[in-house]
Amino acid sequence: MAMDPSSLSFMFLSLCTLFFATSVSSSTSISYSHHCASMVPESTPTTPSTTTLPYITPVLAKYTGGDRILNNTNISSESEKWYFWFLPTQNMFETNTSGVYKIEASLSFELSGFYYHGNHTRRNSLKFAFDGFWSQDSGKLCMVGSASWYSNGGNLINLDAVLKLNYPMNLTIFNSLITGKLESLASPNDPNYFEPVSLFEFVSSGYYQYSSSNYQYSLVSGKFDSDCRGGIDIPKNQSLGLNLRLLCYTMYSRPNDVFNLEYLNECSSLKNCTPLGKDDYDELPSEMTLNAIQCSEEEHKVQFVIKFGSGYQYLGFDPNTTLIGEGSWDEKKNQLCIVACRFLNSTDSLVNARVGDCSIRLSLWYPAFWTIRNRTSILGQIWTNKTANESGYFNRITFRSRDNSMAVVPGLRYEYTVTEKVRKFCPFNKPVIKKGNRYPKWNSDDLAFSMLVEDSTGNHSWSWSRATPIFFGDQNYVLKLNPFSTLPSMNDTIAVEGKSTHHGPLNITYVISPYQTSSATSVIFNSTLDISAEGLYDEGTGRVCMVGCRKLSTGESTDCELLLKFQFPPVNAKEAGQIKGSIESMREKTDPLYFMHLEITGWVYYREEAKRFVQRLDLEIVMVLISYTLACVFVGLQIFYVKRNPQVLPFASLFMLVILTLGHMVTLVLNFEALFLGNRKRNNISLGSQGWLEVNEVVVRAVTMVAFLLHLRLLQLAFSARLGDENQKGIWVAEKKAMLVSSTIYILGLLFALFLNTRILLSYGGLVLDGFLLPQILLNIFHVSKENALSHPFYIGTTCVRLLPHVYDLYRAHNFARVQFDGAYLFANPYVDFYSLTWDVVISCGGVLFAVFIYLQQRFGGRCILGRRFREIEVYEKVPVTSSEQ
Repeated sequence: MAMDPSSLSFMFLSLCTLFFATSVSSSTSISYSHHCASMVPESTPTTPSTTTLPYITPVLAKYTGGDRILNNTNISSESEKWYFWFLPTQNMFETNTSGVYKIEASLSFELSGFYYHGNHTRRNSLKFAFDGFWSQDSGKLCMVGSASWYSNGGNLINLDAVLKLNYPMNLTIFNSLITGKLESLASPNDPNYFEPVSLFEFVSSGYYQYSSSNYQYSLVSGKFDSDCRGGIDIPKNQSLGLNLRLLCYTMYSRPNDVFNLEYLNECSSLKNCTPLGKDDYDELPSEMTLNAIQCSEEEHKVQFVIKFGSGYQYLGFDPNTTLIGEGSWDEKKNQLCIVACRFLNSTDSLVNARVGDCSIRLSLWYPAFWTIRNRTSILGQIWTNKTANESGYFNRITFRSRDNSMAVVPGLRYEYTVTEKVRKFCPFNKPVIKKGNRYPKWNSDDLAFSMLVEDSTGNHSWSWSRATPIFFGDQNYVLKLNPFSTLPSMNDTIAVEGKSTHHGPLNITYVISPYQTSSATSVIFNSTLDISAEGLYDEGTGRVCMVGCRKLSTGESTDCELLLKFQFPPVNAKEAGQIKGSIESMREKTDPLYFMHLEITGWVYYREEAKRFVQRLDLEIVMVLISYTLACVFVGLQIFYVKRNPQVLPFASLFMLVILTLGHMVTLVLNFEALFLGNRKRNNISLGSQGWLEVNEVVVRAVTMVAFLLHLRLLQLAFSARLGDENQKGIWVAEKKAMLVSSTIYILGLLFALFLNTRILLSYGGLVLDGFLLPQILLNIFHVSKENALSHPFYIGTTCVRLLPHVYDLYRAHNFARVQFDGAYLFANPYVDFYSLTWDVVISCGGVLFAVFIYLQQRFGGRCILGRRFREIEVYEKVPVTSSEQ
């Protein structure tokens, strides 16, 4: 019988009510009303709610207290100690009280490492499960729940607790704090008791979101003169403009910027110098981080977290050294104005913490010009709108970005100031150009490279660095494939492809950034090899000469008496070239800043060379397919030949067939992963034919399998024929002799090869395969055989298949540069055979000679290739013996 809709609704409502009533009672039977009635009265859940808690993301979090359960002696930094997560679920239900909702949530405390107590391993993660109610009108949240935990003695205990939070609904900078307390429900003498935990969490409405629907900006109006009154007026033409449509992208594009703080000379003490509101800190902070946590594209406003500290490290969250601010971009001033506030009342208990004292101002701008001495991406200042007599006043502070990569703001220009000095030290008149050589275009991305800088005095100092062009003439240079660069898509860059129309030396600037340096380098060089340089590049000769500036380790001063010289190899060179150069000091040897010249070895992979590399891979794919296909054809013809001439089967060398079969088996089993997949993973380069390569990998595997099975079948036929003929004892004896002699030759050759190089075992195996006819030649000699055991297509065709890689290697050496990446070969791999001009000629001649020997033996006899004496022995052995009765 069908039920009417009203009955179904009543049943669903009853089930929901029963389920959530059970859920409340199952939470370790903790009475919600006893602990939370005064904050949010308990109500009866009714139906699932379409209302959800505001989507907010924790930005800053800290807790204090709870030492009995949360104290960790292995904590390595203060920032780790305060990490926790409060995560409400989306299971919200309306109740019989308007504006009150039944919710579930978890509270997790995360610490590093593990605890070990007896037989128990306790991970530093404590997670409470809570049920409770939230009032939308008051923003109050009260929940009860429990967590399982191991005590310090290693016993499993149950922690019952009540959680009371202020959970805001509509966010402003003053109303973005979730504060509250976690309290134990056990008595202080109970082993399950823990001290109250004060919770503090600053949240945003959407971390890395371009819209913030439930956040209201209240500190900035968008007008610099009113929001940042008292700041230094920067001429508009000295700072770059910013497209407001790209404000959020620009702010988010540099999330980890560190700024160096620069104080006035009278700030030797903390008096009136710190922006942190107190003068009792041990030292002035030397660094500042500025991170955008949310942005409004509609209002063109940004919310920031500003942290202060010292030492090049991650600046953890401390309410006493952190500011919260709102900013807006002023198009008339070309500056970003930020109004920042402090966290107040956060010293003792975090429950009463709040945001206030919004008297701090920050402005920053993007300099419109760079020079060799000033290559700062972002400049700014910090000040207060308080008077000198007011508490919290501090003197003006300037800051500049530590990372001097090109800003993601269009319009940046460069002013050349030392090019005449470069011409004095490096004349570019009448260049000597080798006919036929071509060098990187001035507007190509081939001029960025990695290099090794070594000390020429033998002190074992070195540095791996990256040299990246910044400007060519008045145009920005962005290396599209540079993994060390910032996002380039918004820059005023030129197309790096195309033809160059410039003749003669062109102005160029470089940045040399070290990423791995020996300890001796900083001592000898008195610097970290972080150099900015400008000079000239001549694309007719590939020559670069520049004057450079380095930042000294002893302070903010710079040494601009450096001379840098690079010589690029031709882009059309057949051999992969290296960049050679030097870094020299132009100071007198008696000068404290003088240093012995440093030698530079650079590696560059030209785009033109990369194109030829891809072309070579495409060609080698075809060669692999042709080679293995022909191997199948020729062994198939041999099988067809012995089927028609079964009498010749016993005279085929079993040892030769074993060598060929094992060669295909090893290739099939071991080499293909390294030949295809392994090479691409190790090289980590982009192959234009990657899809084509993946398709043909399957085809080549299949063809290799067919070749292996055909050789195995031929070996089985020859062995069966040998066993089935009892009159072939002589051929067995000859087979053993041929195997003994050839094995001796192989072993002696292997020992000699290992003596020269212990890593050529695989290459020696390829050499044995190249001479696969040797056992057959020896068998014909010992057995004095004249049988046509091998068909002409088989031994001539297989010889051609084995010699094809060596012929191709000669062609490859003449037409393609040697590869800079280990194992970047698909055909004629030098790691599986001997490949060089000498070896290619010797092996090719040897293979042809062996094929000629087989032809002569099968036509004139097994010993026809030997001297007259051995041929007479052969004739004598063939004369029949006459009986005495005749």
